[in-house]
Amino acid sequence: MDINLNSRNTFEVSRRRSAPEHLQQQQLEEPSSSSSSSSPQQQQPPSAQAAAAGPDQGDGAKRLGGIGGSSFAEFFTRNFFSKRTKELRPAVHSAPGWKLFGKVPPKENLQKDSRIIQQEYEARTGKVSKPVLQATRRRHFEFEPLSTTALILEDRPSNLPAKSVEEALRHRQEYDEMVAEAKKREIKDAHRRKKIMKERFKQEENIASAMVIWINEILPNWESMRSTRRVRELWWQGLPPSVRGKVWSLAVGNELNITPELYEIFLSRAKERWKSFGETGAENDTEDAGVSVADREASLELIKLDISRTFPSLYIFQKGGPYHDLLHSVLGAYTCYRPDVGYVQGMSFIAAVLILNLEEADAFIAFANLLNKPCQLAFFRVDHSMMLKYFAAFEVFFEENLPKLFHHFKTYNLSPDIYLIDWIFTLYSKSLPLDLACRVWDVFCRDGEEFLFRTGLGILRLYEDILLQMDFIHIAQFLTKLPEDITSEKLFTCIASIQMQNSNKKWAQVFASLMKDSKEGDKNHSPALKS
Repeated sequence: MDINLNSRNTFEVSRRRSAPEHLQQQQLEEPSSSSSSSSPQQQQPPSAQAAAAGPDQGDGAKRLGGIGGSSFAEFFTRNFFSKRTKELRPAVHSAPGWKLFGKVPPKENLQKDSRIIQQEYEARTGKVSKPVLQATRRRHFEFEPLSTTALILEDRPSNLPAKSVEEALRHRQEYDEMVAEAKKREIKDAHRRKKIMKERFKQEENIASAMVIWINEILPNWESMRSTRRVRELWWQGLPPSVRGKVWSLAVGNELNITPELYEIFLSRAKERWKSFGETGAENDTEDAGVSVADREASLELIKLDISRTFPSLYIFQKGGPYHDLLHSVLGAYTCYRPDVGYVQGMSFIAAVLILNLEEADAFIAFANLLNKPCQLAFFRVDHSMMLKYFAAFEVFFEENLPKLFHHFKTYNLSPDIYLIDWIFTLYSKSLPLDLACRVWDVFCRDGEEFLFRTGLGILRLYEDILLQMDFIHIAQFLTKLPEDITSEKLFTCIASIQMQNSNKKWAQVFASLMKDSKEGDKNHSPALKS
């Protein structure tokens, strides 16, 4: 039976062509097999009835069954679609079907259930495993981790033996433990976030109420209220950001009597020097007295290199940032204003903090007056004798407050200059988080240089237990780069516990006595006195 049809369903045509045994057995049976059949004629297939009528009649029956008395489409439908579909229904699921490019299970073959796979495996291997209890199977859970944790409860692939009851129970127990731990972590994180938000809301409320007090009561009556107990307590808690710059300017003062016009003059001079340096490639300074002054003003070029390292995580002071030119202008104007000091690494951090809280001219005025304080002037001018006196005064209070750590440092010959220089040069703005450094600045503007060394002792007290377990190298590395998770509450609690008093002498008295001893020592070693 060879019928060539241009059917769009090439899949069905190929199946019919590749499976002739089904069609020939049911449509083209031999007359002998039909006549010897014990079933009635009305129950036989039409092809068999046609064959039973004889050879001639059989041929006519075949023709009539295929074409006679009806259209070609009727023959096509009856013999190839409806009958074929009817006969495929009782087919066994495991029987292979046929496709154009290979042998695949027929469409009716559904995916086997896990129990059928297990039964086939047991029948093939002879191993019998107990069925998994329904109670151990996974149901709907209120909580499931969004990860691969729950895969432990999944059944194994079909080519592997199923889990035993004991293994399934153990996996269920492990899964429950993992879910319980995940729940605990979620609850703990939720409580922590809630606590942080509660503290933040409380802090914002305190700042808002303090801002009203500062604006309406303190700032209008600054000279009369700045030294009162109430104002000092508010000051210790931190200044509201909206009034911070104003309070800093008032607290630092303007002893140098710098005006915005003077700032513009030195800024224009700095721009001229930058321009001439760019044209000649060198600094030719003959206006100022001495070569050393020229060398100081030549540090204008060093500013460009240092600005890129100022608060790099903020990306606002680097080239192209919104405050790059502003910081460059303030530092350049100061270098021309104080050629005897010039630019020293660390100044950029101080100027950057001021720029974040003040306008350009006000930031320059506060910057110049701040660096004119005795402590900052001694460090930025690298006055070794004065720096040693500050270190000696620091060690007096270090031994008084932290004797155990003090002797531990002495054991390793760890002098204060190793860690204090960086802290003092940048006023802790490089070593501490910016918001915490601003709070240190708040109290520094209130108490002066004493608070800088008190803050250093507070940091040592905060990490005393850790430092006592370290050697020289690790202590120096740790104090050079402090942990980033330091909080203002912990640090200021440690700072408050530091007593800046030794033998009934305060910081100023101790430092004055060291200065006096130094002068007397210089007189005793003077050649004139010896003669």
